[in-house]
Amino acid sequence: MRRFAPLFAVPLAAVPLCAAPLLVAALFLSLPSLPASATAVHAAAAPCTPGSGVKLRGRDLTGATLPPDLRCADLTGAKLDGVDLTGKDLTGAVLRKASLKEADLGQAHLDYADLRSADLSEADLGQMRAKQANLRGAILADADAVQAEFPHADLTGAVLTRAVLTQANLTDTTLVDADLKDAALGQIKARKADFTRAKLGEAKFGQAHLEHAVLRDSDLSEAEFTQAELDGADFHGANVGKASFTQADDVDLTGARGTPENLPDDAVAPGTTSGKDSAANETATDETATDETAHAQDVPRNLARPRGPSPALVLVIVSGLGLSLTLILWGVAHRRKERFVAEMAVARHAAEEDVTRFGEEIDALDFEMKVNQVSGPAYEWRAALDAYDAAKRALHAARTPHDLRAAATAVAHGRQALHEVRSRLSGTGGHR
Repeated sequence: MRRFAPLFAVPLAAVPLCAAPLLVAALFLSLPSLPASATAVHAAAAPCTPGSGVKLRGRDLTGATLPPDLRCADLTGAKLDGVDLTGKDLTGAVLRKASLKEADLGQAHLDYADLRSADLSEADLGQMRAKQANLRGAILADADAVQAEFPHADLTGAVLTRAVLTQANLTDTTLVDADLKDAALGQIKARKADFTRAKLGEAKFGQAHLEHAVLRDSDLSEAEFTQAELDGADFHGANVGKASFTQADDVDLTGARGTPENLPDDAVAPGTTSGKDSAANETATDETATDETAHAQDVPRNLARPRGPSPALVLVIVSGLGLSLTLILWGVAHRRKERFVAEMAVARHAAEEDVTRFGEEIDALDFEMKVNQVSGPAYEWRAALDAYDAAKRALHAARTPHDLRAAATAVAHGRQALHEVRSRLSGTGGHR
């Protein structure tokens, strides 16, 4: 804020009467920020659409003082290299082809922002929020995006080589054809993220959550998946040559290419048959073992007529029968387990879809309230957020289809709370 004390420090008694009008005019000319501030407050209170805010298209803002309100601002092609945007609200802003090299966007809000082809190389994106943002073709090489949030964002074709995305939220994020070579992706939340054809060579996925992620035709050579959660992840066509899966859970590399390393004992390696093929093989093995046992029973009757079967032969027959029975029982138990796993996967997928939709409903209402500068009833809003957290915890803890009912119950309670929030907003117009 500008300081005006020097102007008022002039003693009024020393100013000639004829100069008074000139002094008053000078004072008003030195106060350009007053109407601008009033306009900014009015704009912040009114709804806005992307790009409808302050117009700074193509401007060099590296040494300028930024306006206080950048929501839905038009910053297309603007130069913001090294600019401190910490905590700034850029919701719905248009930053297409903007240059943000080494800019500080820590804890900034870029939900629904348009960052297509923007250059954020070496930028600080720690805890930045970019929910449903459009970053197609953006450059984030060497960016520090620890705990950044990109849920439902579009990073198709983005360049994230050597980017640090530790603990970032990439839930349902689109990363098709993205370049993430040598990126740090430890402990990321990337459930249902789409990495189709992505370049992930030497990427670090330690303790990453990649449940139901799509990694089709991606390059995962020498990538590390130490203790990663891979339930339902799709690796068809992916290159997993020298990729390490130390202590990873639910590894199924069906359809993948290359030779991975450090696979867990229960992992499905590339080229391994599973599912119905495994069951058919087990059945064939059981039938073969039964035939061999039957043949072993016929042989002694032909050879032992004079003296009867020898004790050694009887032991062989009994052992064969025991082995056959063991194989049959094991096959039945294994197929029963496979059926249970398949049923649980279907039920869990349906529950996760419902919880994800509920989260999107919360996000949509949150954005609507932010854009319109209103707030809903605190108790019902808190109840909806608590219900969403409870549903996620229930999903994580569920081990049987019956356990998933807790998640469905939490979602039902949360939707009822959201309905109350919408009813209050439509009935009262919200609270400014």
